Amino acid sequence: MPASLRKRSVRIAGHATSLSLEEEFWRDLRLLARGRGTSLNALVASVDAGRHGNLSSALRLFVLECYRQGELPRAERER
Repeated sequence: MPASLRKRSVRIAGHATSLSLEEEFWRDLRLLARGRGTSLNALVASVDAGRHGNLSSALRLFVLECYRQGELPRAERER
């Protein structure tokens, strides 16, 4: 079943903006922010500062890279 998009508001440089991401990506971003001792807004702003293109896509790639680097645990494979 395809994941549904969730639209959320975040603040970047004092401005509110809306982002649409799948709930799984929102969950992982919250985990990353908590693990780094920062807010979700600050984490999104740091990705925004270095992105080249769409912010939602940049956030998905950021989460993927965090999995690759071992910052997020990989899900157990279904048996």
